[in-house]
Amino acid sequence: MAEFTVNTQRTDPYLNSKFVVKFDGKTPVPGIFRVSSLKRITAPLAHRAGTAPSEDHLEPGLTSWEPIVLERGRTHDTSFEDWANLVWTQGGKISLAKYRKDIRIELQDEQGTTVMAFNVQRAWPSEYVALGPLDAEAPATAVETLTLQHEGIVRDTGVQEPLET
Repeated sequence: MAEFTVNTQRTDPYLNSKFVVKFDGKTPVPGIFRVSSLKRITAPLAHRAGTAPSEDHLEPGLTSWEPIVLERGRTHDTSFEDWANLVWTQGGKISLAKYRKDIRIELQDEQGTTVMAFNVQRAWPSEYVALGPLDAEAPATAVETLTLQHEGIVRDTGVQEPLET
């Protein structure tokens, strides 16, 4: 099968530097510059027959999903903080009805067209870093980080390879 079915002249894979992250299918969350790998792990389950005590057979066991880490430069946009505060707030009252969100991660080509999309199901923040380390001797962007637990990643197969012009 060809790597690119619409743009058969294309030989280079997509770059990992153009992407959009949306919470609840809404407008893109501003400033995200890094998204960790979208990774699932299926544990092997070993078993053996009673008649073959020295031979294991492996089959798929439970599948788990790695947390997703979002990083962005610190600004006055509060979308990370607002979501994290649904899981923990001063005084301990949290919103059980709203703390999970579906998120969408869209990979874009060099022209900014979405070429692939992944829907992350029932995500919730397990770790929030309001401000990363500060260092006066190494000037860099102040960073805010949100780590998300979730219940699965599904590729949106409705997003097809666009015709490149």
